[in-house]
Amino acid sequence: MSIVLFWFRSDLRLHDQPALRAALTSGATHLLPVVCLPAPDERTPWGFARVGAHRRAFTAAALRGLQGSMSALGNPLLVCQAPPATALLQLAQAVGATTVVCEDIAAPYEQAEVVALRAAGLQVRTVWHSSLLPPARMPWPVDQLPGVFTSFRQKVERAGITPAVPLPAPARLLAPPDVPAPVLQAVGAEQGAASVQQAASPQGSDARSSFPYGTPGCDGSEAAALGHLAQYLARKLPHSYKDTRNGLTGLDYSSKFSPWLATGALSPRQIYADLKTFERDHGANDGTYWLWFELLWRDYFRLLHLQYGAALYRARGLSSSPASSTTEPFGLSLSRPCAALRQAQRERAGECAEASDQPLTPHDPSRFDRWCRGDTGQPLVDAAMRELAATGYLSNRLRQVVASYLIYDLRGDWRAGAAWFESQLVDYDVYSNQANWLYIAGRGTDPRGGRRFNPIKQAQDHDADGSYRRMWGTL
Repeated sequence: MSIVLFWFRSDLRLHDQPALRAALTSGATHLLPVVCLPAPDERTPWGFARVGAHRRAFTAAALRGLQGSMSALGNPLLVCQAPPATALLQLAQAVGATTVVCEDIAAPYEQAEVVALRAAGLQVRTVWHSSLLPPARMPWPVDQLPGVFTSFRQKVERAGITPAVPLPAPARLLAPPDVPAPVLQAVGAEQGAASVQQAASPQGSDARSSFPYGTPGCDGSEAAALGHLAQYLARKLPHSYKDTRNGLTGLDYSSKFSPWLATGALSPRQIYADLKTFERDHGANDGTYWLWFELLWRDYFRLLHLQYGAALYRARGLSSSPASSTTEPFGLSLSRPCAALRQAQRERAGECAEASDQPLTPHDPSRFDRWCRGDTGQPLVDAAMRELAATGYLSNRLRQVVASYLIYDLRGDWRAGAAWFESQLVDYDVYSNQANWLYIAGRGTDPRGGRRFNPIKQAQDHDADGSYRRMWGTL
């Protein structure tokens, strides 16, 4: 009997699953599908939960959907409440497996998880499948990625690179191996199952939410993701996307694909394939093009991680000169602490810090707390931060406004803001979150050296009647 472990990470789906396809065609006779939940009490160096209630609940819904789909195929998902380096090693030893197959994630902490498994003696096969376009098909090596998105987009379009056709969901799965009860207990299977069920409360059902994830249409499952994509296209909303995408509230002003893309319940290649069918049947316009444009931005942030890795997690980011300050909060340099690859077993040890890698100003917990609570005194910023705390969602326009306010008006540490978004957002994506905060802070690839948004002007442009600010009690 040959057994392979399949480790679900940010790819909680069965459709268009190249990594799962690789496991199923590996020659193994049995498959053990596993997901490892972060510890519920894990905290960031900034003093709050790394995964907040909204994000935890939405991910739990995705896992419940995946559990149901896999159980219907005869191989239920094993949910562990233990670190991957612990759970996967114990499971592999218990069932006599030596190989783990999983998604490749090009962020430092996620890379360190894989390094830890390999250091423990497991063979880990990683498969890249989170981007729309495969890095290997780019018209340049990954270390020569264009330094500006516009140049990247133009070269991709001139080269005529298009995504591969999405894979169908498997019709069958390999049989599961027997796992001894003591091992299940050791890897926290009971706690994991309970955690997934207990997070079922509709925390996102606030009537004001632009993405009410506690409702059936915005459930975290793969089935809901595909259903949302279908109804979005059936209502011909792509045609109006470019005109409405800067809205502040409501379900239809933007595509709302991002929550399901973040958990992996929806494949970007499936979106693209269905969008091209839509254009064939109903015509293309600026709106449909802009959806492609946004998916390319998402790819660009992934390729930046392949190119720069841990450098994106320094206080100075990609800036050539370090920031001026004399203190480093908590002795850490990262919003998502970078576990040193030389000792990958350490959890979020923050050992990527450089002596000269300092924030713009010392971290001020009081100012930061007021920003998080929506109590800064700036009406648009406060309304947005209250929406984020209450619902786990925020429009793209407002994410830029509040990030800018923290960095430029409050002189806050951008990494603390990135960590707060990681904790709160139901659509948190490690690549997009980090790159967007770098972009606003002027420490990424933005040629303009940062983006400061005037909240008064933004309110005039996007909330002229004050309805959004009144909704959240700041006007």
